[in-house]
Amino acid sequence: QGAHGRTVNPWRADRTPGGSSAGSAVAVAAGMVELATGSDGAGSVRIPAAWCGVFGLKTTNGLLPSPDRSGLASAGVLARSAAGAERYLRHVLDGYEEPAAPSLPLPAVYSEDLGFADVDPEVAAVVRAAVDRLVAAGTVRLVDADCALLDPVRAWQAVRGGSPGDPEAVAARRGNDERLEHLFATAPLLLTPVTPNRPHGHEGPGDLYSTALTWAFNLSGHPAASLPAGFTGDGCPVGLHLVAARGADVSLLGMARAVENSLPTVRP
Repeated sequence: QGAHGRTVNPWRADRTPGGSSAGSAVAVAAGMVELATGSDGAGSVRIPAAWCGVFGLKTTNGLLPSPDRSGLASAGVLARSAAGAERYLRHVLDGYEEPAAPSLPLPAVYSEDLGFADVDPEVAAVVRAAVDRLVAAGTVRLVDADCALLDPVRAWQAVRGGSPGDPEAVAARRGNDERLEHLFATAPLLLTPVTPNRPHGHEGPGDLYSTALTWAFNLSGHPAASLPAGFTGDGCPVGLHLVAARGADVSLLGMARAVENSLPTVRP
């Protein structure tokens, strides 16, 4: 809670909008602004985007300037749609080229939990239903490939704490880099839920890590986006997580536009 009171979720005032780019996400969701910037060091753009029902992009680590010395945080943007995020990237990225329309269906790998996360069954069901709609629409073709990553929690904490050379952190990062390299050689797109949980109350998430499915890509540096997938029965937005190869930010936005076109959000 800040000096001016709580930033509340625009869909449910008793729930948090996520963070740390909470104000940016709420301003976009409430129609106050067309887009807003944010910084994503563990999911701080993607999580509020998911929980506020807007589009959020974390760029490839190092693509745009960031003051974060750990290297985990990268610049991001929140907008009403992928097209809005494209307008932002067009103005800030040197040598930006318009993305070609992707060839459909997009080969994609779907993972509910990245091999380690404990995901709320209703959140998983909303995301899986969205993925099934994309398949039925001919937008996505699911590729049978494994996406079991190593839980990045200890590695992220070590890097954030100033110990990037910690042997456990080095081993986890190397292991996940190898697995992701193999995955993106198989398909250009990885789909997951953005968070394993729905928006929690303002008292905090307890022992849950809302970052469980996002911070692996701050460690690996891959670009990732959140777009609206639907709502849980209690009226909470759920985000679909799109991850692409390092440096494929423009292509990721093109794929996100195709996904959005086939996934109109039915709002309660």
